[in-house]
Amino acid sequence: MFYTKKLFIATGLLVIGITVFISCINSTDKQADVRGPMYAGDVTCISCHKNVYDSYLHSAHKNTSRLASRASIIGSFTSPENEFVYNAADKVVMEQKGNSFYQTEYKNNVKAASYKFDIAIGSGRKAQTYLFKQGDEIRQLPVSYFVPSSSWANSPGFFSDRAYFERNIPSGCFGCHASAANVEVAQTGGVQLSEKFIPGGMLLGIDCERCHGPAKEHVEYHTEHPGEKIGKYITDIRTLSRTQKMDMCGVCHSGIKKAIQPVSNFKPGDKLEDFYYPSGLRPDVNSIDVHGTQVQFIMASQCYIKSDNLTCTSCHDPHQKESSDLAVFSQRCMNCHTEANHNFCKMAPQLGEAIKANCIDCHMPTKPSKVIQLLTNGTQNPLPDFIRTHVVAVYPQESQKVLALWKSKK
Repeated sequence: MFYTKKLFIATGLLVIGITVFISCINSTDKQADVRGPMYAGDVTCISCHKNVYDSYLHSAHKNTSRLASRASIIGSFTSPENEFVYNAADKVVMEQKGNSFYQTEYKNNVKAASYKFDIAIGSGRKAQTYLFKQGDEIRQLPVSYFVPSSSWANSPGFFSDRAYFERNIPSGCFGCHASAANVEVAQTGGVQLSEKFIPGGMLLGIDCERCHGPAKEHVEYHTEHPGEKIGKYITDIRTLSRTQKMDMCGVCHSGIKKAIQPVSNFKPGDKLEDFYYPSGLRPDVNSIDVHGTQVQFIMASQCYIKSDNLTCTSCHDPHQKESSDLAVFSQRCMNCHTEANHNFCKMAPQLGEAIKANCIDCHMPTKPSKVIQLLTNGTQNPLPDFIRTHVVAVYPQESQKVLALWKSKK
């Protein structure tokens, strides 16, 4: 975000806004950003960037983790849709009690265990899973929600024949699904033995400062100098090199790797190599999973290789909720692929005006993930989540499917 207007901080709004974000888990400090004194909290962005901020509230980044509520949990709590059955003797029922929500296990129709939904992970576009607080640990609930089947499903990697409530979630998972998750680490000889989540030390969602850097000095300067039109003490994303821009997205969109340091420490302009141990090999895009590897895939595409300036934000506006709008992305394809540039789609004469609405299904088809698979009620085999590949290429079979579908609608 680029700060160009006069900034007025309403003290009451600041206190309320920051309280909402940092009180995720029993916060005791209502006014300091959990990341430290250099951070202002993204509520301070509203005065100068209200339109962008309002849009960002609905984005996948903002909603990648939220406090669990009826608004954030997308599954049903009404019988019989609120059950996940493991076998004749074991099931989990999603239950609402007042403003709280629980996954309750019943064995032979007798209540065996019940744990509260505390955090919803995932914006809800494809799937969503849930976490609960257990002492100073965070654990994953056994039942997730799978949007393609419109039903509750066994959480990925969990037992398929019984409920399991013991899976601990390390702070590293929050490196890409939250803006902060502070822990106390116990280690011996440099080897980590355990970690405890600090009460009030979690900041859910990917907030403004996670991508734009600490903003406390920026806010203070522009409050004191409201006539200054050039953003000071904040990273102007446009000034970053192409590599720096890709590194900034790659910290979360280049797959699961062993971290050198917490990725939540990453700031715009940092090097990705300072956060992950190198693999030593150029990734084979045919062998890595489609889940979470967008940066490797786009960098293997001819669109990227033949361009000097294409980056993730050439196609994506991270402040907008637009992931399902294929026409928007198709228009961005056509910013580069034109008849004048002699690189326009060869199927254009057959598709006519329809091509303006969907380049994506032909050139970036969805692929099944081997990592994200969920078992739904009454099925024996888990269903994969289909994720759009970011290897932009010509896929003849996919193109024929799109053409056939288009002809059937004429």
